[in-house]
Amino acid sequence: MNELTGKNILIGVTGGIAAYKVVEVVSRLKKLGAEVRVVMTRAAAEFVAPRTFQEITKNPVSVEMFAGTVNFHVEHIALANFADVLLIAPATANFLAKAAHGIADDLLTTIVLATTAPMMVAPSMNTRMLEHPATQANLKILENRGVKIIDAEIGLLACGTSGKGRLSEPENICAEIVKFFAPKILEGKKILVTAGGTIEPIDPVRFIGNRSSGKMGYEIAKAAQIYGAEVILISGNAAVDAPDNVKFVKVETAEQMRAAVLAEYETVDAVIMSAAVSDYRVKNVAAQKIKKSNETLTLELVKNPDILKELGQHKSHQLLVGFAAETENVIEYARGKIAEKNLDFIVANDVSQEGAGFSVDTNIASLINRAGDVENLPKMSKAELAERIIRRVAESI
Repeated sequence: MNELTGKNILIGVTGGIAAYKVVEVVSRLKKLGAEVRVVMTRAAAEFVAPRTFQEITKNPVSVEMFAGTVNFHVEHIALANFADVLLIAPATANFLAKAAHGIADDLLTTIVLATTAPMMVAPSMNTRMLEHPATQANLKILENRGVKIIDAEIGLLACGTSGKGRLSEPENICAEIVKFFAPKILEGKKILVTAGGTIEPIDPVRFIGNRSSGKMGYEIAKAAQIYGAEVILISGNAAVDAPDNVKFVKVETAEQMRAAVLAEYETVDAVIMSAAVSDYRVKNVAAQKIKKSNETLTLELVKNPDILKELGQHKSHQLLVGFAAETENVIEYARGKIAEKNLDFIVANDVSQEGAGFSVDTNIASLINRAGDVENLPKMSKAELAERIIRRVAESI
């Protein structure tokens, strides 16, 4: 997946301890196909050697305003013109102050004034420095000027305290850049995604559940949001954090998920049902914890509503996408679900395969349309598969 092929990204690294994390940012961007150049302040070069970025980018790294140039005649202008986007990470309080007030006293701040490229800044500093009225005012000035602020995170800081000020994780920074360049093929569309596993109580302590981590559904929600959709994520039990900028609805049981989905169904353009919904629930849930007594325990189970089938029966304008997690006869069972549940296409996978089951970051899937045509996909990350699914949705609505 090379979402950034042909894109030129200029990264400005300023003098904070979090500069080491930008090495991973650069590496990730290169893997996504971007052409990357790095400009460092003198202070940044005290934390990470310029050669580190040079080896990763395969490009010279610029530090000094008046140093000899390798590829450029007027370096700050050439670098400013190179950029499709300018990312500053980490952005120190000192840099934010200079950028907000147009001070250009080194190579990086001169480029900031010279470029017409969109700019992103990822602040990183001590909590008190971040919360200082001057820093907050500078961030507001930049935001009002159209600069994208990639917010700092809460956690343990280099000074030994804990609070807001950690540089956003490399994965999140790269996601913001991918989102910026992504074609808004779902703009104006409303997508509902279900994810995670539902759980059915036995008593106040125990429940019947499944192995779903929610990773696949959460990646689908992220991808839909990146491509411009308004996203509703209805999630059962999950082992990952909800993505930003989506409407998030947390449920536990299959009946709760059904109610949440039906409440939104008429307003959406597509539904992607990736949740692992429990097929059965306990008929009589104990009001108190069941005590160990006999060697065996018998539970009477009753069938849960088939949410996907119900959606198919009441489908009007919606595109309906299902999932088939099987351990045998995968394509045959998936084709049967398409007909039975009135689906537009289905994502089928054999969860017994290595790299395709629950709680892993990869998947091996087949996309099957209403006509029964099968597109077998190789092993890929769940993020890549999510993009494939969302692009198929965009082509169909």
